[in-house]
Amino acid sequence: MSFIHRISSRGLIAYVHDITMSGLAFVLAIYLRLGDDLPNYAGDSMIQAGALFVGISAVVFWFSGLYRGVWRYASINDLMAITKAVTVTVLVFLLVMFLWTRFHNLPRSMIPISWFTLMALLGGPRFFYRLIKDRRFDLSSGHTNGSRIAVLLAGAGDGAELFLRALGRTPDASYRAVGIVSESAGRIGRQIHGVEVIGTMDDMEGAVNHLRRQGIRPQRLILTRDDMDGGEVRDLLDRADKLGMTLARIPRVTDFKRGAADKVEVKPVDVEDLLGRPQAALDRDAMAALIEGQRVLVTGAGGSIGSELVRQVCAFKPARIGLLDNSEHALYTIDREALEQWPELPRAAMIADVRDAGRIGKIFEDFRPDLVFHAAAMKHVPLVETNVLEGVSTNVAGTVNIADTCVRTGVRTMVQISTDKAVNPTSVMGATKRIAESYCQALDLKRGTGGTRFVTVRFGNVLGSTGSVVPLFQKQLARGGPLTVTHPDMTRYFMTVREAVELVLQASALGTPQDDDVGKIFVLDMGEPIRIMALAEQMIRLAGLRPDIDIKIDIVGIRPGEKLFEEIFHGAEPPVATESPGILLAAPRPGNMDDLLPALSDIHDACAENDTARALNILQKLIPEFHSETGSGAKAAAS
Repeated sequence: MSFIHRISSRGLIAYVHDITMSGLAFVLAIYLRLGDDLPNYAGDSMIQAGALFVGISAVVFWFSGLYRGVWRYASINDLMAITKAVTVTVLVFLLVMFLWTRFHNLPRSMIPISWFTLMALLGGPRFFYRLIKDRRFDLSSGHTNGSRIAVLLAGAGDGAELFLRALGRTPDASYRAVGIVSESAGRIGRQIHGVEVIGTMDDMEGAVNHLRRQGIRPQRLILTRDDMDGGEVRDLLDRADKLGMTLARIPRVTDFKRGAADKVEVKPVDVEDLLGRPQAALDRDAMAALIEGQRVLVTGAGGSIGSELVRQVCAFKPARIGLLDNSEHALYTIDREALEQWPELPRAAMIADVRDAGRIGKIFEDFRPDLVFHAAAMKHVPLVETNVLEGVSTNVAGTVNIADTCVRTGVRTMVQISTDKAVNPTSVMGATKRIAESYCQALDLKRGTGGTRFVTVRFGNVLGSTGSVVPLFQKQLARGGPLTVTHPDMTRYFMTVREAVELVLQASALGTPQDDDVGKIFVLDMGEPIRIMALAEQMIRLAGLRPDIDIKIDIVGIRPGEKLFEEIFHGAEPPVATESPGILLAAPRPGNMDDLLPALSDIHDACAENDTARALNILQKLIPEFHSETGSGAKAAAS
């Protein structure tokens, strides 16, 4: 592809600008030389000389490569290109004028003056434009020598420019950027700090082949944007792997500090980058209105969800925050973090078991919360399958205890954190969470004027939470494998803990004022489910290794209570959109309170009597779709 075809529409605008500036530079040079004597020299010969100067400029500028640079990222490389083009223009003009007129009627001293005026009029607007756009000025470029790791940059925006500039001011950088692939074809052929945009992300194979024909073999593809969604990152990982490159990303834009002399290092692509989605627009004013000035209590405050709830709630300036957990260590950790980050915020750290009605009642009477986030639960499917009564008593009796106490003490809103495993449950954990959902829905439907509002929020797996698959894979990778997958077709929904909690707060803010949504469950949009086998393969490739060659993947079989495919809606829960992106409503499917109360009393008695078979029978009656092989085995064993 020739340069003529590569020049973009913006490049043509810059070209017209430069030709105009060349004419202005000629006039300015003559004026600076002659001053008030200019009218005595004006005439056809002066006009012809000016037209010749502009014509030579047009030809030289066109073939000089000035229009491959991006004005916003003007650097030393661009200044050198301008200097070369201006010098050639002035020298050619000098030669032609000498051969044509021997400089008759034109002062020879205007030649060096025209060099300076043309340099100023070409370079000045470029660097002034960059100064206005970036509010800073730095001419550093990204040149590195050939002994460093060859990298290809994905993205031709601010992130690429910052990274290349950081490379330029890091003498011992480990990398040399050999090319850029952009999101669109508009910047192909242009340069950022001397590094050319050689193709698009969609045609990365062509860009890499172009480099290989020059004897350059890029070893790493570096992501330069923070906001790529998981699908884009997974696609780029696959493409990079096929082309023999590993995948990394630049430090976050906020990591680059002007004038910093730190060694530039790229970072591994996180699993969150593979699975993430564009962040939904959040109504932070509504969240602030929900929390600011309120007394907020978080149960399970030391867990993955609970601790992130504490962090985000504290940021919205509650009047006081209560941290409740039955793990001393977990409670100490989040309490210490809250103290260090929000030392002025009144708080109370309380060790308690949500199943202890007396202790919970005393805490609520003393703390008097306005808003309760109930995140305390037993959530590990296989453990709950083998510890049925603990799971039932915590997830069912504990939730009932918290909910009843909220009603009795006048709590304004209780937010129940649920799970996709409550939909068509095959595990004891899922069945207990579904009963907890039903009870909170039933209470919300029967509440009177001014009674406690119950908001139930349901979502899937949280990346990095204790016991989840990602930390397990990371530990197995660190040991050299193998990675263990229960079934090659198993899929799961994923989101980051931060995103999950942000959407919980958003749903809570939505759920509080709207009476039309009474009894409904807020379901977080989890995007597309991810194959666990594909996730394992991608994590191996992110580590620069090859699946089943460097690291094995073993299929170990489905564990008790697990499903191949998780669901976020039951067939009887038609989803309804909300005004907030990322949040849907599930229509009410609550249990009848007259049926629930006797069954819940029986569950309490079964747990007190250590009767596993009876507890499972009650679960089965309350949740007809609940079928568990472990449950059947446990009932047989108990009988």
